[in-house]
Amino acid sequence: MKRTAVTLLVAVATMGRAFAQGSTPAPQPEERRWFGRIFHPFHSDSLPDYKDPRLHGLVLELRLSPQPVKLSEVRRLDVNMTLTNRSKRPVALDFPTAQRIEICLRSSAGEVLTQWSDNHAFAEEIGTVLINPREHIEYAETIATRDLAPNKVFIAEVFFPQYPELRIRQKFLTAP
Repeated sequence: MKRTAVTLLVAVATMGRAFAQGSTPAPQPEERRWFGRIFHPFHSDSLPDYKDPRLHGLVLELRLSPQPVKLSEVRRLDVNMTLTNRSKRPVALDFPTAQRIEICLRSSAGEVLTQWSDNHAFAEEIGTVLINPREHIEYAETIATRDLAPNKVFIAEVFFPQYPELRIRQKFLTAP
């Protein structure tokens, strides 16, 4: 009897996992578990230190695809930037226009090759973005690779024009 109950319980648990694999939950920021707190009591997740106190707790993450950038196959580079609020209070960002982010492709020397906003028009409408605690905002855009040369290192830089401290850079390599 006990063996049948255990087998039935394992089968139900396995079926629950099989049905749950179809949906993907939203990514959650990692919390410290009790085991990590015991063995690393003074470890803390370091957050960027901004001069503007309204920005405390915000973390930027940048993903570029495809890697490496094959210029013979790719005409546009996918740029995905995530802004996460890891603080315990909501953060409001105010914008004077409809433009939220700016993307620049730079040479390894730092000179600007391409700007994303050159090919876009933005309305003069005031807007506010509110990021609640433990939530994030994703910006997925593309930028042209026409000014890039093969077999060189370039820098993708994404920032908020209204908040120059919110800036992230990532180097990438081009292939022929």
